[in-house]
Amino acid sequence: MRPVLADCSASISELKKNPTALLNEANGEAIAILNHNKPAAYLVPAETYEALMEMLEDYELSQLVESRRADLSDAVEVSLDDL
Repeated sequence: MRPVLADCSASISELKKNPTALLNEANGEAIAILNHNKPAAYLVPAETYEALMEMLEDYELSQLVESRRADLSDAVEVSLDDL
């Protein structure tokens, strides 16, 4: 059985009836949309989704920085005055 990764859940039927009410009840938290009592999807407010995408982008950039820091043999020394 898959875990439900949200404090709030609703059936697909409930979602069809009134999606705005579900978002209001969740107070900005994710809502697990269940199909036969199993998570089929997660509904998140736009602000939450945008924040998640920013965090993911920051993580990906940090991974790129770390991979480049690991190989300093290709580094080019630059003076701040030259910039």
